[in-house]
Amino acid sequence: MKLKNVTIGLASVALVLAAAGCAEKEDAGAQAPAVEDAQMQNGADATGSETAEVAEGSAEAGSDTLATVIAGDHRTPEYAARDQFRHPAETLRFIGIEPDMTVVEIAPGGGWYTEILAPYLKQGGTFYAAHFPENSESSYYQRSLKAFKEKLAADQENYGKVILTEFDPAAGSEIAPAGSADVVVTFRNVHNWMRGENEKQAFDSFFAALKPGGVLGVVEHRAKPGTSREDMISSGYVTQDHVIEVAQQAGFELEEASEINANPKDTADHPKGVWTLPPSLRLGDEDKDKYLAIGESDRMTLRFRKPDEAGSAD
Repeated sequence: MKLKNVTIGLASVALVLAAAGCAEKEDAGAQAPAVEDAQMQNGADATGSETAEVAEGSAEAGSDTLATVIAGDHRTPEYAARDQFRHPAETLRFIGIEPDMTVVEIAPGGGWYTEILAPYLKQGGTFYAAHFPENSESSYYQRSLKAFKEKLAADQENYGKVILTEFDPAAGSEIAPAGSADVVVTFRNVHNWMRGENEKQAFDSFFAALKPGGVLGVVEHRAKPGTSREDMISSGYVTQDHVIEVAQQAGFELEEASEINANPKDTADHPKGVWTLPPSLRLGDEDKDKYLAIGESDRMTLRFRKPDEAGSAD
């Protein structure tokens, strides 16, 4: 999002208002210094388009900055403690999310990223949370969806504008209106879809929801190159090449890969797969200090783009 400068002549002195809606800005209401009369002579009468820019700038200034949201006391303390491993500010900036965008989060689970995205987008954007299907026969899905709904209902200030949709790749459910989203994001989910052999359908649904030129952001536990599909499914670690291949089959172009969420301490070969590490710690107290010292998993962070002139994927 570009900073918008609007000049309004007030006698011999005028202010340049900087509406800082960008994620990188800490202060959404910062003011620029006054400028000289000679620079302002042509700005005495604001045009209709300038008036519109003032209104838009005001809306942006009313949005919480990304840093403010991440530091907010609305977040679950246990979730905020994971920031050191998940790097939410760097990750969302890399993906390119701005507060006036339409964003879809896939399978938000307990709402780790929802606690950040929903407040960030509530003023000028639109946020879809594509959760488990309402009619699922899975008791786990039902419990997770129920808890998520209760979370949204308990904090209308931050979550009152969340649009809850369903994500069911096997059934081809619509996560958002076709061609409406600027960004679709998914965090640590691809291995789950591989169990049901639904990863292709999942990426197809992302492609359908995005506008031409829209972005798909993927964070996933990273397996060593050459890991078999069977081992990826059992361990929860997926090769970066596989994620890229599935995305490209859906019609996406890989724009950039980042090491924001890399962890060189993670060997990706643990007894209980990725769930050996925190926060799961599936082995309990067995070698707990060892796994705490490793931290959370090594992860790929990928940004894909739907081509501007996107046709149907093969």
